[in-house]
Amino acid sequence: MSENLQQLSSRKGLTENLFEKIIQAGGEPVRLKEVAKTFKIGKANVYGASTAYDFIQGPNAGKKAYVCNGSSCLCAGKQEFVKQQLQQHLKDDEIGHVSCIGRCHENLSFQYQGKNYSGKDIDNIKAIIDESAPSQETYTIECLLAKPLLMESIEQVESYYQLFTQVIQSQNKQSLLEQIVRSGLRGRGGAGFPTGIKWKACAAEIAEQKYIVCNADEGDPGAFSDRYLLEHRPHAVLFGMLMAGYLAGANWGVLYIRDEYPQSVENTQKAIDEFEKLNLLADLNFQFQFKIIRGAGAYICGEETALLRSIEGQRPMVSVRPPFPTVKGLFGKPTIVNNVETFASIHWILAHSAESFAALGNGRSTGTKLLSMDSCFNRPGIYEIEMGMPLKQMIDIAGGFSRPLKALHIGGPLGGLVPIEKIEHLTLDFESFQTQGFLLGHASIIGIPVEQDLGKYIMHLFDFTEAESCGKCFPCRIGATRGKEMFRDAITKENLLDKVLLDDLLETMEKGSLCALGGGVPLPVKNALQYFFAELTHLFDPQSLKKIQALEKSI
Repeated sequence: MSENLQQLSSRKGLTENLFEKIIQAGGEPVRLKEVAKTFKIGKANVYGASTAYDFIQGPNAGKKAYVCNGSSCLCAGKQEFVKQQLQQHLKDDEIGHVSCIGRCHENLSFQYQGKNYSGKDIDNIKAIIDESAPSQETYTIECLLAKPLLMESIEQVESYYQLFTQVIQSQNKQSLLEQIVRSGLRGRGGAGFPTGIKWKACAAEIAEQKYIVCNADEGDPGAFSDRYLLEHRPHAVLFGMLMAGYLAGANWGVLYIRDEYPQSVENTQKAIDEFEKLNLLADLNFQFQFKIIRGAGAYICGEETALLRSIEGQRPMVSVRPPFPTVKGLFGKPTIVNNVETFASIHWILAHSAESFAALGNGRSTGTKLLSMDSCFNRPGIYEIEMGMPLKQMIDIAGGFSRPLKALHIGGPLGGLVPIEKIEHLTLDFESFQTQGFLLGHASIIGIPVEQDLGKYIMHLFDFTEAESCGKCFPCRIGATRGKEMFRDAITKENLLDKVLLDDLLETMEKGSLCALGGGVPLPVKNALQYFFAELTHLFDPQSLKKIQALEKSI
């Protein structure tokens, strides 16, 4: 992170945002030069930032159509067919790829002219291209509680926000912060950090300017719960951000929404417009303004510090912590960063009490959780569950498997690879997964078919990490590349795997990476080696395996 660039960008801040100006320049050198001049920033800095995004610079920018190549679509095995159908109407150089567009429940996913399609849409490809026909997307939306929390309907927007006025007039800030703490709400983006502790830390900071940032860069293949909330219940997210702003003393709320979710951007902006028409804050001694920042195709922006650098118009690179964003975040100011689902939980907590929320769940995993169930289930879609629910029970409710599976990949590309025989030992909460050597993460669930080559799947995970790495730390940047090369060469029989070298690589990435991208990808690889080694044995050099066996005997 460059503090000089941060300060130069902060002069115009969010009203004339540097990152948005870089996107508008579209990678054109002349226009980027003008942006650099306007912000008094070096041309190389502006150009360098633009090259970090798939949809601004490079061979994948400016395409008419994008074919999803995420893990769920890979396992479904239908994306080559999608590309073939698009090639009948478009030139090869008009078709790019995208890591995930959140249509994992149907697969056959693609984007055309900024609109997302999946499932049966492929049968209507001519009408989509000729007439911009709408998507026929369908998926299950079901709450498994007696009364919904995250899926609670919002009948009247004005009534919904009356809770904000009521609580700030009847309780002081400290009391409200303590309620968030007592609820036990933990970050739903994957890390599971206590939300109340984070909010109190930011509130305690003394600064003229603070920010609230919603991390809506849901890029994990297999996850689409944030998309559901932004498209169907955006006011729940806005309410949570508004309350965070009031309690922390911030007057800006930024929603960083990935470009791959166009409907989320549209529906959230409509909700912001509705909120502003209420003029809710006119008679209160508090001002708060929402702004949507649209991403440009960089998975690493799901990491909070990379996301903040992106908003500033810098390259989206991970920052060393401490200091944490609550102390030094956006434009160097104290900042609360939470994901979509976390903010969406706040209204219910304040309306029904912290104790009611804490009574739901299991242990330190309180409240409810949204699950993203992909097409490997007979009833794929979004489910709201009480945390601690048995995984086996959830699978039965989702209609069981739609095809024979050998494992579930849970928690995104950096989540654990759960063999089918372990399903009965897991409950859907942070602690259960951690104890069993897996990761709940964002709670996306992808099925790994019995016919899926696990060596190729591991290579796919390394390839994803290599492509999406911010490049700042060597363990992630180089480690992902070497991991992909090692499995590629083993699959082609050019050079079999050395078990000692692979173990060393995984340990280096796990312990040495700056963030969860490089540090997380070893988990599913290690799970695969632990539970499916017999299936992978042919990829290893027999001599290296003998060395491992000899070493184990000597210990």
